[in-house]
Order: sequence, then C-alpha cells, then structure tokens
Amino acid sequence: MSQVDGSSPARDDAIRLKEIYTRQTGKKCFIIVSLSLLLTVLGLFSISIGTASISINDVVKAISNKVFYTEYAYANNLADTIVMKLRFPRVLLAVLTGISLAGAGVVMQGILRNPLVSPYTLGMSGAASLGAAIAIVLGKGLFGNNFDSMGPYFIAFNAFIFGFVTIFIIIGFARMKGGSPATLVLAGVALGYIFSAGVSALKYFSNNEALKDLVVWLMGGMWGATWQSVGLLVSVVSICMLILLSYAWDMNALSAGEAVATNLGVNIKRLQFICLTVATLAASATVAFTGIIGFIGLIAPHISRMLIGNDNRFLIPCSCIMGALILLCADTVGRTIISPVEIPVGIVTGLLGGPYFLYMLLKKKQFH
Repeated sequence: MSQVDGSSPARDDAIRLKEIYTRQTGKKCFIIVSLSLLLTVLGLFSISIGTASISINDVVKAISNKVFYTEYAYANNLADTIVMKLRFPRVLLAVLTGISLAGAGVVMQGILRNPLVSPYTLGMSGAASLGAAIAIVLGKGLFGNNFDSMGPYFIAFNAFIFGFVTIFIIIGFARMKGGSPATLVLAGVALGYIFSAGVSALKYFSNNEALKDLVVWLMGGMWGATWQSVGLLVSVVSICMLILLSYAWDMNALSAGEAVATNLGVNIKRLQFICLTVATLAASATVAFTGIIGFIGLIAPHISRMLIGNDNRFLIPCSCIMGALILLCADTVGRTIISPVEIPVGIVTGLLGGPYFLYMLLKKKQFH
C-alpha cells in the first residue's frame, strides 16, 4: 500500500540503487580521467629526460610549435630536434603499444574467462617472433644491399602476418575439439612451443650479423619509433579498441556464464571470434614494430580490475591507459637508468611481470 507522500519501499530501494550506481559510475570515470592526466604528465616528463635534458617548458613549446604553428623560442636550441624527431614519437609508440597489449589482454581474459590469458600466453607473441626471425635471417638474401632500407618494413610485416594468422589457427583447432576456452588456451601454449623451437632453429643456423639483429628484436624496444609507424598504429589501435569497447555489454553478459549470455541473446562463438581477432590484430600490429614485450597484457588488466571492478565498459579503457602508463614508465627507466646505455624495455617488463605473475599464482584470486 502506498505511503502518504506517494513513495513506496520498492521505489525507495530503486532510488537508492540508482544513487549508488551513479556514485560508482562517477568514481570509475574519475579514476579513468585521473589516469589519463597522469599519463600526460608522465609523457611530458619522459620526453624531457635523457642523455640530453630538455625542460618540460621547452617540450611543451616544441609540441605547440609543431601542432599549433606557434613560434615560441627555446632555452635549448636542440629542443625541437630532440623532442620532435627522437623522443616524442618514441613516447607515442610506447603509449600505443601499452594500449593495444593491455586492451587485448583484458578482452582475451574476459572472453576466455581466464585471468592468466594474454597475447603472450595465447601464442601470438611467439608467432610474431618466428615471423620476424624468418625475415631477419632470410632478408639479406632477398633484398641484398637494399635490406638496410627495406628490411625493417619486411620484418614488421612478417611479424604482423604470423601473429595475426595464429589466432585463426587457434580458433579453428579449438572448434574442431569443441571450442571451450580451456582448449583455446592450451592450443595457444602448444603453438607457442612450436614457434619457440622454430626461432631457436633460425638462431642456430643464422650468421653472426643476423643473430645479433634477431636477439635485439626479440628483447623488445622502442628503437624503431618513427612518425610513419606511429601514424599507422594510431588508426589501427584506435579502431580496434573502439570495436572491442562496443562489445563490452556482451562480455559483461558472458562473465555471468555462457547459459546466461545465451539467454540474453549473445552469440558466444561469434563474440569469441570477433573479439579475439580484433584484439590479436591490435597486438600484432604494435608488436611488429616493437618486438616482443611480455606481461603488459597480464599486469595492466589485473591492476585495473582492482581499481575499477569488472564492468568492461570501464575496465577496457582503464586497462588501456594503465598499460600505456606501465610500458611508458618501463621504457623511460630502461633508457635513462644507466644512460647513455639503454636497457631493452622487454627486459624491464619481464623483471616487473615475472614476480607479479608469481604473486597472482600464490594469491589464487578467483576471477569473476
């Protein structure tokens, strides 16, 4: 029976739930905005430090002069060259790579409902390694003296193709065996071992020069950052992340179980195919230019999940920003800690990710 003021217990509960939801949504948006601002500050700081120090004021002026056609004077005459030709594209490549790896990782974890899944564990990174190894070892014979100019593009293309095609092999194999998430993961692990054996064989038979190039590529790094690669990856990564974000509701439904998702009208096989394909496309595109960088797709989603919860509408963008933060920080540490000698970022992320992976195994947290 309604109360005198027209309210009812059910209506009051609905209002309270709406207020709680609004507060939680506001909190999540605040976290995402704060992380974005932190990424911007870290980016400016990363550009400013190095063997040749540039003030943050000169960094802002250099970017403003190039983007908005202003004519600010610099305190350091080398600011424009160092910022725009060397460090700014490198920072953008690190950000784009972190976004793609973390975004791919959180989607793969959600689709397969496994907290230990990432582009690395699904075999994509191993396939890209094999593609790059083939290009490095055989490239000199194919391009001859033109390898110095054509080689980097051939290596990136080969790494991308091998990494991208792998997901179709994994999905095809899993569907023949029933298509369960566990089968997908095991198929990725098995292929990873095969690709690793192929890379080892190419290392064994390659000459000293090719072996050195291969080892450096496998360590992962932002050495190949150019405005051409950044321009290409901005489009690819942005489109892929927007597509994945559009399936956030379906992934939320899947997290409640396949039966619930099916009753809500979600085509699970179609969702798996589209999301895994798009996630692999984004990750493969960036890895093709940077080499193998592990653990970003594993660490960033878990930290974000602790900060923001399991709602993929917020978890995906939060993970992307967190991945960019972690990788940019790792790259900045790698190139400055013993400057002018540079530590490959793959080594830094490995030192961070390995202990965190063990921590996850020891905690045995339940993944929902």
